[in-house]
Amino acid sequence: MAFDPQRLQGIIACPKTKARLVCDGDFLVSVDPASRLKYPIRDGIPVMLVDEAEEVSPEEWAAIMQRHERNPETGEAVS
Repeated sequence: MAFDPQRLQGIIACPKTKARLVCDGDFLVSVDPASRLKYPIRDGIPVMLVDEAEEVSPEEWAAIMQRHERNPETGEAVS
């Protein structure tokens, strides 16, 4: 069974900051603007280990937030 990020959207969170995550390609990205962490999805399984996470640049994080209809400065959902 493959990972379905839409199904788990309200359940999973960043293990470091407890912020929500958005699925962007093969990564889950924290909506926390201070940490800007992304977690890999390998073979359909999210790797939710802080040691495996990468910090993305502010520009890349803002672009990801815009793609997911979130404020590119705060990460909050845009209505």
